[in-house]
Amino acid sequence: MADMPQKRSSRRRTSYNNKNKQQSKKEKLSIDTKVFALGGLNEIGKNMYCIEHDNELVIIDAGVKFAEDGLPGIDYVIPDYTYLKRNQKKIKALLITHGHEDHIGGIPFLLQVVQIPFIYASPLACAMIRRKLEEKRLTQATKLIQINNLSQVKTKYFNIGFFRTNHSIPESLGIVVNTPNGRIVSTGDFKFDLTPVGDPADFQVMSFLGETGVTLLLSDSTNSEVPNFSISEKQVAYSVQEEFRKTEGRLIVATFASNVHRVQQIIDAAVKFNRKILVFGRSMENNIQVSRKLGYIKCPDRFFIKNDEAKHLPDNEILILCTGSQGEALAALSRIANGTHRQVSIKPGDTVVFSSNPIPGNASSVSKVINKLYRAGARVLTNEAISNLHTSGHASQEEQKLMLLLTRPKYFFPVHGEYRMLKIHAKLFEEVGLTKGNAFVLSNGDSILLHNEEARLGPRIHVDDIYVDGNDITGLSTAVLRDRQILSEDGMVSVLISMDSRAGCLLNKPIIMSRGFVYMQESKEMIREAELLVSRELSKLLKRKTTFGEIKNTIRDTLAPYFYQKTKRNPMIIPVIMNKKA
Repeated sequence: MADMPQKRSSRRRTSYNNKNKQQSKKEKLSIDTKVFALGGLNEIGKNMYCIEHDNELVIIDAGVKFAEDGLPGIDYVIPDYTYLKRNQKKIKALLITHGHEDHIGGIPFLLQVVQIPFIYASPLACAMIRRKLEEKRLTQATKLIQINNLSQVKTKYFNIGFFRTNHSIPESLGIVVNTPNGRIVSTGDFKFDLTPVGDPADFQVMSFLGETGVTLLLSDSTNSEVPNFSISEKQVAYSVQEEFRKTEGRLIVATFASNVHRVQQIIDAAVKFNRKILVFGRSMENNIQVSRKLGYIKCPDRFFIKNDEAKHLPDNEILILCTGSQGEALAALSRIANGTHRQVSIKPGDTVVFSSNPIPGNASSVSKVINKLYRAGARVLTNEAISNLHTSGHASQEEQKLMLLLTRPKYFFPVHGEYRMLKIHAKLFEEVGLTKGNAFVLSNGDSILLHNEEARLGPRIHVDDIYVDGNDITGLSTAVLRDRQILSEDGMVSVLISMDSRAGCLLNKPIIMSRGFVYMQESKEMIREAELLVSRELSKLLKRKTTFGEIKNTIRDTLAPYFYQKTKRNPMIIPVIMNKKA
């Protein structure tokens, strides 16, 4: 009899524990999973996508964007990492899809301001990242972990897997993130190549994902304007070899240093036609060295020569392999075209091959370099329909449709592309018979909330571009360049706020003044409505503990979409806060 109360107590504890587990499960399901981009939307480059659930956050890629014309002295554009700094305790991992600069180039800058415990990347991408970290003395800042398409990463809320894709660099991976609210798949950069130079893509895995359910797909939109299928890398190899066979003088070939498959094809042609290879461009030298170490580029050592040896060879036995296919001002080919390269200059009889297409925004720079090469007497070959000197590593429309049909996502988030590319890709989602209205065409900072495998728009996260001058990521040059550009195009709006921070209230209604944006006399109604909007939002904000930074961001986040809706312009918004002293 004495044992009976203990048994009852034991039953109560078991019942209580079960209730706790059920309650914990309900709480877990009641939390939304947030998906957003800090970079990569409405632009080509600086890809950075985040998935957040409760106290965990994983990042997919951390890239840079190369500066376009009109940004003098700027080397790179990177995302604003402020949100990650505020939430760095949540960060569990940085997952890398492949080793291109627009996906890994931002890592050294990110690690200077945010603690990333683990970076998961393929062996080739790890080697490229490690070299970057060595240059910046950041090798102790994180732990690099090698993965492949069979790897698995588990955290409290996320179960992460990978699948092989085809791209212009080996070991490209798609990423599968299983969350409490559904499965998220990111394709990374991809194409479907049925005769690839490297390993074939994991078609079966993509199909299996589609059969078992994909809640949200993030997919590469770069070539959504290009109809049909892209050509295979093997067709490019035939075209490259044909040019080597026909060319009698020196050959100068420019391509992306990170396009390892293409570099191998060019080297294969050099070996076949007995041309010794001169390599110019720091990134080209580094990537060839890393890729040879890992076995992705194979070539006998005797074919790589120095400039002194080249002086003793006839022109028809020389290949110059260099960077600069995008017209970058400091790249090897640009300096050769300008006549400022210390070791190489153009002479009549040279043939220059661009084994690439200009990235959107670079066409003007490439055109300038081509004109200079012609002036110096070179014969210049660019990619055309009849020559096939280049094929994109990005999926064209039919390949994008195939990815959608294989994975059959419930919701779609087109990424990695300018606005028109994202919009066209969203239309393809509907064209293949997937649910109309379930595609999200967003901007950096917009969020998608997943709840029980249903998706909706979430709150906006404050994001910005940071312009990097050398190693400076303070954003000082960012502010100057951005402000000049906005002022010249859209003008300025000042918002004067008079408040009492101790009492948590506004002392007067906000006052808005315009310079170069709208004519105040003709826009009284719009300005009055904008003042009311700001007043309403600040009154809500001041009811709780807040900061001046939050107040300024609230003013900007309230007025920016309102002014754009009314005028289709984005003026610079300058909050001026006057706080009552005690």
